[in-house]
Amino acid sequence: MTKLNALSRRTFSAGIVLSAIAMTAVPAAAQDVLRFGHVYEESTPYHQAALRAAEAFGEATDGRYEIQVFPASQLGNETALNEALSLGTVDLIYTGPAFMAQSYPPIAISDFPFTLRGYDHWEAYAASDLFDELASGYTEVTGNYVAAMTYYGARHVTSNYPILTPADMEGLKIRTPNAPAYQLFPEVTGANPTPMAFSEVYLALQQGVVDAQENPLPTIQAKAFHEVQSNINLTGHIVNSLATLVSPSTEQALGDDIAILDEVLEEAALWASAEIVQSENELVEWFRAEGVTVNEVDRSPFIEAVAPSLVSDVMPWDASVYERLQAIGQ
Repeated sequence: MTKLNALSRRTFSAGIVLSAIAMTAVPAAAQDVLRFGHVYEESTPYHQAALRAAEAFGEATDGRYEIQVFPASQLGNETALNEALSLGTVDLIYTGPAFMAQSYPPIAISDFPFTLRGYDHWEAYAASDLFDELASGYTEVTGNYVAAMTYYGARHVTSNYPILTPADMEGLKIRTPNAPAYQLFPEVTGANPTPMAFSEVYLALQQGVVDAQENPLPTIQAKAFHEVQSNINLTGHIVNSLATLVSPSTEQALGDDIAILDEVLEEAALWASAEIVQSENELVEWFRAEGVTVNEVDRSPFIEAVAPSLVSDVMPWDASVYERLQAIGQ
């Protein structure tokens, strides 16, 4: 896995730095509490990793800082958290590349369907020069920097009937995050992507407001979507990441202690990624034991349906970026 080095993380424009510092920065001695916001449940490895990082950072800095972690959208949904990070009202967040792409579109490439082949490809990409370049581009635009990358898992469709071919997606009203990367897969298969806040999905499925949703197996379990959906269809259409982002005002305020923060965030991300991999390996049988129908899916027709879109002119990256991503790990 990778994180930006000290030089590349600081290549954002002077205008962004100065304005962020003027609006939000305070001396490190006064900024003893850092706010870490995310949208995930307390039971998830992501939240547990954030707590581990908070404890490690407090110990490593002899108690000079406390990281307070706010799970389950307590500080707002993912869009609001990204905005708060840019404003400096939140110090750290988890977010996905698709949401980072609202500021720097090319970084969304790994959140588009079938751009990553699986966990090994994801791991190699997160450690690659290509990712460093894209992360640097994001930092130049926003001032925020990527301290760590966590494996979020492969996304699968849940529904109340089997989804085995693209034709089975026709007319399906499926909840997706509010980002183009997540909407492409249902669009090309004839479904109706329905953006909705993560916290609203369970009730929407229960009440039939939407017919389906898509998320990795650990998230399906944590949010108990299997209680209101009878089928899990192993489409594996997106291999997801969570970026741990730090605001520029926080970086400025911490001074030399930023290196300690980076280290504990990276260690926490490695721990959470390992937890997700283990969960993915165990959860198919767990869901089946719970009475859920888990359907093996031939992904080839889905890949063929999406492939033309990934090399079209409307994608937010140059064709060479896509080619470099596909070459990683080959």
